[in-house]
Amino acid sequence: MEPSSPQAKSEEGTNESRLVSLPVLCLFALAIGVVAAAGAVIFRYLIAIVHNLFFYGTFSLHFDANQFGDPSPFGAWIILAPVIGGLIVVFLVRTFAPEAKGHGVPEVMYAIYHKKGDVRGIVALIKSLASAISIGSGASVGREGPIIQIGASFGSSIARSFDLVRWQKITLLAAGAGAGIAATFNTPFGGVLFAVEILLPEFSSRTFLPVVVATVTATYVAHIAIGLEPAFLVPIASVSQSGIIDPLQLLAYAVLGVLAGVVGWAFIRCLEKCEDWFPMLPVNEYVQNMIGMLIVGGMTYAFFVATGNYHTAGVGYATIQDILNSNPQTLVLLACLLIAKILATSISLGSGASGGVFAPSLFMGACIGGLVGLAGDYLFPGSGFVVAEFALVGMGAVVGGATGASMTAIMMIFEMTRDYNVMVPLVLAVAIAVGIRRSLVTANIYTIKLRNRGRPIPVNRFTNMYLVQQSHDLMAKNFLILSSSMSVTDAISKMTQSDASHVIVADGDHILGYVRFGTVLYRADTLEAQTLHDVVQHDFLVAPETTLLNTVISRMNKRSRGYCIVVQNAKGIPRVEDVVGVIDRTEIADAVIANHYA
Repeated sequence: MEPSSPQAKSEEGTNESRLVSLPVLCLFALAIGVVAAAGAVIFRYLIAIVHNLFFYGTFSLHFDANQFGDPSPFGAWIILAPVIGGLIVVFLVRTFAPEAKGHGVPEVMYAIYHKKGDVRGIVALIKSLASAISIGSGASVGREGPIIQIGASFGSSIARSFDLVRWQKITLLAAGAGAGIAATFNTPFGGVLFAVEILLPEFSSRTFLPVVVATVTATYVAHIAIGLEPAFLVPIASVSQSGIIDPLQLLAYAVLGVLAGVVGWAFIRCLEKCEDWFPMLPVNEYVQNMIGMLIVGGMTYAFFVATGNYHTAGVGYATIQDILNSNPQTLVLLACLLIAKILATSISLGSGASGGVFAPSLFMGACIGGLVGLAGDYLFPGSGFVVAEFALVGMGAVVGGATGASMTAIMMIFEMTRDYNVMVPLVLAVAIAVGIRRSLVTANIYTIKLRNRGRPIPVNRFTNMYLVQQSHDLMAKNFLILSSSMSVTDAISKMTQSDASHVIVADGDHILGYVRFGTVLYRADTLEAQTLHDVVQHDFLVAPETTLLNTVISRMNKRSRGYCIVVQNAKGIPRVEDVVGVIDRTEIADAVIANHYA
């Protein structure tokens, strides 16, 4: 390990922080990938154990979430399964780790922006148990949120144990989260993109490489333990595309994008209302959870009575797989499933369940996509509308719309199904869905939960485009060049008479320094006797006018400079006549604001 640098110390505000080299950081990421994959496998077995206990009263590690299970021998009493499971979850969360409540990703994002990347190690254990119980007992939640938080917890724990600087701690946290989602869904690219789009505040080689190492490692280990099959099997994926997409179908995919954006908005708003409403009830958290889980259990049993399957319980992969298999569906059933899943997931999380929102979003997307596909086939028979293809596109569109992670949604749908035929309509629908949802509500499904904490995270995270501006694009030109022998009184008088806000101090044609009159130290009774030479500051650097702002800021940081004097691209030692502008804190702040919110 390299010794801690001044930069590292300044980032953490402590002399104990360490800055390790990129190869060492990647070694940490490799270990995190192995643990995240192991966590994903163990988490699956925990869900299987809980599900078999609650639904069948047996102990078994076998559970295929993509297949509908047999009817429970408990009959209508199955309504109480999520209630009992929920009470255990509330106890675990309240007693050991309040961060484990809900769908996990917002807590990871909050840790990145407001807790220096610190996620307690106990969160991984409690989140595993609480989420496995929630999912296995029938709460309508997904398993990706828990494994993201589990991976993030381990990544943060590794970084904290070695006292790494903040940016390396956050990088390993994001690597653990990406590795978790890659191992869970067998989607290495999707895991990388999730970390980049949702978690990482900075995208560069020093943050990207550790994330890639962790996700690739996690995927490989998961392949060994779980197998190579994609998350969902799509029979039509093996059929090669014989021609371009019919314009009528492309129009239908665009309509699907609009509807998916509305579904994403409805899900966000419904979850927001439930997360606000349940804590306002005049009862304790246990009773709040019992009320919510009774509703969820009742919906689960109602669907069993009507259809023979527990559609809204757990992750819902079996229903998704059934739609992708092109099994007969009806418009009424798909509409009911869509509405029920929005309500069941919102109620589950609002009343205290622990689980993710990604899988429910996939469920909703499959339903709205299936609806559009069925409607198209009814309205335009013989036009080639395939319900399974529309369901796939709907899955990506709702996920992208609800989370705002458009690239992640596109790549993960492809990796989970390996159906290349839907890529063009998928990109179209996801883009439209994100635009529609953003026009209806700015916050996404993750950031909406953090709205009332007083320290929000950025809703929009941009690449730092202001850093690629050249110095002449943002430098201040309202400066004065004054002699070092001039009195401070005369200098202030000259600034008052002009519109200049910057003073450069010169000794002949030599640049001596600069003066910030708001920060200079002088006594009022000796003001007349002081000259600019007495108050001049020398912590400046000189940069040509074509220098990128990224380079200017980097040089300022490395050389502990607070001011930049911009000169023409002249050769030799810069002189006073070469000065064309200045860059101070104000100019940098203005550049950030102008480009961040343009």
